[in-house]
Order: sequence, then C-alpha cells, then structure tokens
Amino acid sequence: MRYSKYGRQAGRPALAVAWLLATSLAAQAACPDYDGLAAAPAAPLPAKQSFRHVRSSVLASVYRPWHMVHDSLVAQGQAATVVAKFDYDAALHKDLEDERVHAYLYGSGMAAWEYLGSWLTDDDGKISIGLDARPVGEYRLRMVVEGDGSVAEGNLSVVQPGRDAVLFDVDGTLTLSDFEAYADYAGLAMAEAYAQSPQTVQAYRQKGYQIIYLTARPYWVTPKARSWFASHGLLDGHYRSNVYSSGPIPPNTEQHKADYVRYLRETVGLNIVRAYGNALTDIAAYASAGLPKAETWIIGPHAGKEQTRAVGKDYQAHHRTVVAATPLAACKR
Repeated sequence: MRYSKYGRQAGRPALAVAWLLATSLAAQAACPDYDGLAAAPAAPLPAKQSFRHVRSSVLASVYRPWHMVHDSLVAQGQAATVVAKFDYDAALHKDLEDERVHAYLYGSGMAAWEYLGSWLTDDDGKISIGLDARPVGEYRLRMVVEGDGSVAEGNLSVVQPGRDAVLFDVDGTLTLSDFEAYADYAGLAMAEAYAQSPQTVQAYRQKGYQIIYLTARPYWVTPKARSWFASHGLLDGHYRSNVYSSGPIPPNTEQHKADYVRYLRETVGLNIVRAYGNALTDIAAYASAGLPKAETWIIGPHAGKEQTRAVGKDYQAHHRTVVAATPLAACKR
C-alpha cells in the first residue's frame, strides 16, 4: 500500500525505486540464527575460587542453586542490558549476596566464547551487564558463580526491524492448564503439552519466524520453564516472564503483556504476524498493543471470543491446515 501511494504521488519511477528498495531489504533480511547456537563449542569455566563470605559457602552447601538470566531482545544497533539473579533453593530463594559471577557470550558469527568479565552480586543476588550493540543474530549468555561453579544461561536476540515473529503465551496455551506451571515448579509434575503444540512452534521456527514466549509466570519459575522448553525442543525462543511480580499469583498480567508487545513492535520493530493465547487477558493485551484479532488465535474456553480465531481442542488440525499454509517468513522468501 505504501508503494502504491508513493507511485501515485511521484509517478512510476518512484514506484520502481520503492519496489527495488523493498526487494533489496528483503534480500538482506536475516532469519533467526537458531542453528548457530546449537553448534556452540564447549563452554568455558573459570577457575574455582573460595566464596568471598562464609555465609555463601554454607548456603551453597545446604541448598541447590536456583539461578536465572532474563532473556533480552533488542533491535539492530541497540545496546542491551542483561539482568541475572542468583539464589539457592526453589522454595526459599536465599539470595547469593556480594559474590563474584563470571559471564561469557557465544553466538552468530563467533568461533569461540567471549569472556565479558566478572561482577559482584548485589543484596538481591542480582547482576546487570551492559552490552554494546552486537551484529544481528542469536546469542547465548553463560554465567558462572565463582565460588561453586553453578551456572545460569539466557539468550540475547539482536534483530533487524521488520523481522517476522510469532508470539505464544505458555500456560494454558502450549500446556494444558494455567496451573501446571506451579505443579511443575514444585516438582510434582512436568507440565503436559497440548497435542502438536511443540510441533506448531517448531514449524514456525523452520519457516524463519522469530519465536517469542510471553508469559505471566513470575521470574522464579524460569529455570523450570527452560527445562520444559528444552524437553520439547523449544529452547531457542525468546522467553519473557512477568516483570511486575515475584509472587505466586502474578498481578497486572494484561499490562505486562501489552507493554512488552508494544516494546517489541514500537521499539524493536518486530512484525508480529500471529499471536496465541488462552485467556481473556491475552485477548485484551494483544488488542491493546495493536495486534489484529484476525491473527489472534485462542485455545480453550475463550477460543473465538471477541472476534478472535479458535485453535480447536488441540493443535493437531491447526498444525495441518493453518500453520502448514502459512507462508515462509520474509527472510526466507
């Protein structure tokens, strides 16, 4: 539509120039480099040193580590900030304070892991790493606690504006129930996936779409979430938990999701072509952030409400029809 408008205003030469520009940009577009991460060499480990504080040594000897890294997604040319939290025990979350953590990065176009440096955790057990702008690509961050060698990993995605993406809620959308995340977190069960939901995500990945997981889960469920994604071959997507809560019943779910979709569309410049969810808050958040109802697909009791599209009882028919018929992302055309 833009090119037709320009053509009417400036004549056929302008239309031809616009068409050539669009063709050139499409040819230069890069797909998500998920396969590059799979070929990562063996990750380094720093020399193990004693903890700086006796309390930390006691903490690590009594409890299991429960560390996590927040994924980051930024536009080409944009610096990134990566936050990680280090604590122990899945229930008590005892923070690791004033201890040294080493950070490494590997990803697109790199032959080896890059050592980023070391940081001391704050009184919340957190570190914040500022990264200069990186080339377009997918990157993995690996953070290692010096005192006991425990590890946390997360992802950094650097994308070109206009990249095609597909967005998924997780609980009750890819899994059967909103409550399974907490059974999973407590070690009672591994959340069960809807039939063909992993294959649906993988199909979009193979077609060249950026995969986004946008969940209402609080941050402390992240280690279990990554385990679930890995067990279903879905670890490469960008994962965003609820930044507004650390409690078990996340508040502001709609605001959290709407704000992040706006960030992805307006700041990063992603072209979110389709979004999946299961809740009324998903419908409201996606609409508030400007995603069209015609490409909002809902599963479960609210499927098809408010002019959204219904997935079905599971993803089997949807995968065979809608997903199979979806064209390749622009980066693969």
